[in-house]
Amino acid sequence: MTHDPSAMMTGMASTPPPRAAGAPPTSGDVARVAGVSRATVSYVLNNTEGGRVSEATRERVRDAARQLGYVPHAVARALRAGRSGIVLLTAPAVTVGPLFAHAYADLQQALAELGHTAVLYGPTGARGAEAGRRWAELRPDAVLSLMDDSMDEDAVAVLHKAGVGVVLGWGPVPVPGAHALVADQEQVGFRAVEHLAAAGRRTLGVIVPADASLRGFAEPRLAGAEKGARAQGAVTVVRQDLALDEGAATRWARQCAEAGIDGLFAYNDEYAALAVRALQDAGKRVPEDVAVVGADDLLIGRLLRPRLTTVRMDYPPSREIAQLLNRLIGAPGTPPETHDILRTDLVVRESA
Repeated sequence: MTHDPSAMMTGMASTPPPRAAGAPPTSGDVARVAGVSRATVSYVLNNTEGGRVSEATRERVRDAARQLGYVPHAVARALRAGRSGIVLLTAPAVTVGPLFAHAYADLQQALAELGHTAVLYGPTGARGAEAGRRWAELRPDAVLSLMDDSMDEDAVAVLHKAGVGVVLGWGPVPVPGAHALVADQEQVGFRAVEHLAAAGRRTLGVIVPADASLRGFAEPRLAGAEKGARAQGAVTVVRQDLALDEGAATRWARQCAEAGIDGLFAYNDEYAALAVRALQDAGKRVPEDVAVVGADDLLIGRLLRPRLTTVRMDYPPSREIAQLLNRLIGAPGTPPETHDILRTDLVVRESA
């Protein structure tokens, strides 16, 4: 036998009670319209299982909430539950492309299926402890730093002191005190140079974007290229800063010819496409005169003529990352874990 924990079962009112102009409806308003207690409203709208409230009463409460436009207060619910349900994803101050957008959308969906709400927190200029304080204000259950160098050891300490049980960094090296998803970008440049050297190219240009926000990715890729050149021997790497701009690319192509570049590793496929077009406009043949390797395996590389050889990066599926976060949220005292997540493959096409 079911029963309702309510002292007010007088039936649904014909009209909602008056509220101050602009004031959002409260659970008390829902209770008055449905003719039940506020405890019953909380019981129903929080989807509490069990037989304490009849299905007819549940439907009456839901109807009242829909009629009033009532939405539960997330902060109040978090205080009661001891969890906010929020996974805060901190974004770096970088020019993001389709890879980031797709990865974020997939991770957001995977977290939602596990009952978490992904919130993307854009860059504010704050770093370290100050950044940690700003993130902690939202009382997230977990913070995942997405290649965001504003999270350091001080930020992690602030988050832990504020009660954030899980801090996870996604970057080239672990952050002390935090769990880590290590994505070593050096192997991207190393793999590209290894291929170019094996093809007999000896003077290799490495494009580094002039966009300073991309240096966190570009510098490790350059370092990997230099390491690859040392491993091959008799190979010279020439750093070449380039803006993603046609005029800059035209000037760069002339300098490239003067430097005797016969192989090129571009930062990614967008920069590689710009470089290929500029080289062709300068009368250089790709790959006969200059072999070109990009990175990221973007669609633009398959549309180029010649089709672009590229370094493809394989990360774990977003579902696995979401499951890791879910596990850590359920066990917030887990000692810091480090997971090596980046695998690279060379996709050989026509440009090198």
